Amino acid sequence: MKAKEVVRRYAAGERDFRRVNLRGQSFQGKDLSGADFSEADIRGTNFKNAILTGTKFCKAKAGLQRPWAIGLLIVSLLLSGIIGTWSVIAASYVARLMKPEYTQQYSCLPGILFFIVLAFILITFASKGFTEKAFRSVAIAVLFAIVVLCVGIIYGFIESNRENLSKHVMEFSNAVGGGTGAIIVALNGSVLITIAGIVGGSVWSIFASTINAIFAILFFLFYRYLINEAEIFHNFAYDAVFIISTILVVYSSILIAWGALGEDNNFTLVREISIALAATRGTSFYNVDLTNADFTGAILKSTDLREATITHTCWRDTIKIDQARPGKTILADTAVREFLVNGNGYKKYYRGCVLSGANLRGANLNYANLKQADLSEATLEEANLEWANLTETNCIDTDFTHAYFTGACLEAWNIDSTTRLTNVDCRFVYLLENPEPGTDNRERRPSSGEFQPGEFTKLFQEVLNTVDLIFRNGVDWKAFVTAFKKVQVENEDTELAIHSIENKGDGVVVVKVSVPPDTNKEKIHSDFTQNYELALKAVEEKYKAELKARDDQIVIYREQSADLMKITERLASRPIQNMIDVTAKAENDMSDNSQSFNIDQSQATNPNVNTNHNFAVANDNARQFNIANLTPEQTQSLAEAAA
Repeated sequence: MKAKEVVRRYAAGERDFRRVNLRGQSFQGKDLSGADFSEADIRGTNFKNAILTGTKFCKAKAGLQRPWAIGLLIVSLLLSGIIGTWSVIAASYVARLMKPEYTQQYSCLPGILFFIVLAFILITFASKGFTEKAFRSVAIAVLFAIVVLCVGIIYGFIESNRENLSKHVMEFSNAVGGGTGAIIVALNGSVLITIAGIVGGSVWSIFASTINAIFAILFFLFYRYLINEAEIFHNFAYDAVFIISTILVVYSSILIAWGALGEDNNFTLVREISIALAATRGTSFYNVDLTNADFTGAILKSTDLREATITHTCWRDTIKIDQARPGKTILADTAVREFLVNGNGYKKYYRGCVLSGANLRGANLNYANLKQADLSEATLEEANLEWANLTETNCIDTDFTHAYFTGACLEAWNIDSTTRLTNVDCRFVYLLENPEPGTDNRERRPSSGEFQPGEFTKLFQEVLNTVDLIFRNGVDWKAFVTAFKKVQVENEDTELAIHSIENKGDGVVVVKVSVPPDTNKEKIHSDFTQNYELALKAVEEKYKAELKARDDQIVIYREQSADLMKITERLASRPIQNMIDVTAKAENDMSDNSQSFNIDQSQATNPNVNTNHNFAVANDNARQFNIANLTPEQTQSLAEAAA
């Protein structure tokens, strides 16, 4: 059926397109939401940028059209053979440093060292893949090769007495070029063998590997004849390096290809390149909205799923989805992809895995480890999560309707009002992953007995309708009360109440504020944070003002104390016999104008000290300086004493 006919019928209200042949058709940018393409042949069909929300592709057949698949197989086999011949050519250049005319004039040491470096690089890539560790090892080997090259040039310079130096450098350059070529040939050969395996299956990958090796052997014999060397083993060292280098290149190609086909994460680079080439003319779902689409039982090899929206898309029992091009979707993770296909996560390890938007309806996650996994927007309706570890799992906007939670660990799981816990089946849960030190307490809920129907949902629903205010350096409660009252006034239509206050230790305090279900929690949190900061600054300014007032009082006290001490010292320094008697009138005047200074220094720094200018404190007699009426024989006016 032609694409135009499908679009016309869809516009007329038809949705049933089961078992139709849509090979090579283009629906680019079309909206076919809700259509049923079950068991349809969609090989080579272009759905790029289309909207396929809720569309069914159950048991549909995607991938390459037969002519393209056959053509790609033939090309990959032919190129595998050609790569085999290039392996021989690259190896011949590597072996040039072992030719008799070179070793007799210089030395065989540079050739042996260079061969060892090349062998190390090829074996490293073939065994460890393209990992960070492998590249570090290769970098060290390359650095060693550069050192060998420099030493070889210097050695040749010394040995040749500056003659034939250019020839020596040329041979080294040829060897380096041959070694680089050998690595490139090995990588290209692995890609071609992998493509053959993806398009035709494992048998064709073996066939491509065999062709690669056979062509290498045949061309080796032909090459020796071509350069007029009838005797194959006329020089042991040269021929040994030549043959072993050829074998290493071919063998590395095969090992890398088999690692890529076996989904070894160390060979992801080769696998991704091969799948990208194999999916070039395959079914394209590039940048398609596949929300709630159903691919149950579909064949999806050589399919482009890059940039597709696959929220709640069903991949159950799909075939060869591992050979599709997933891009950055959750299907790129091998463990996640396998779980989405078979739905069996029993005792599996999914720590930190991204399952955002995944369709996990009815999945078995019994005893699974989902610690720190991302389950946001995923649907786990009727999923079995009994005894699963959900510690620190992100469950925002996750649907757990009718799920089974008995024995699950819910320590610090991230939920909010969008998390659906309707009709959850649960007898008890644990709030700690590991028991408290020295105990077996994992904070079981309920502490004894079992949840009654609906109690689990009610327990966590209270948590859902709260805003967490986290204070990391303690709480200034004056500032808190001021800020909280202001937020209540600013949000007078929203009922706010303190739900709980938790001391987490190390100065961390969490205050939970209860809010109605539909409250904008982000706004409440933002408003409080701003008001709290303002209130905190106001309190700090008040404290600073009080401290400044206290400092001023202390300065005044010290000045007065200094004056009194000077007067006292002068009085003490006058001998009694030199004192002048004063008249009765003067005595009376002094009596009437006597002064008493009472200063309590212990109260000077008290936070509650009165800030007035009267420093007469009567409670500390030990610090009083009393100047009372003196006898006529021993007194004189303070003015005269100070004179």
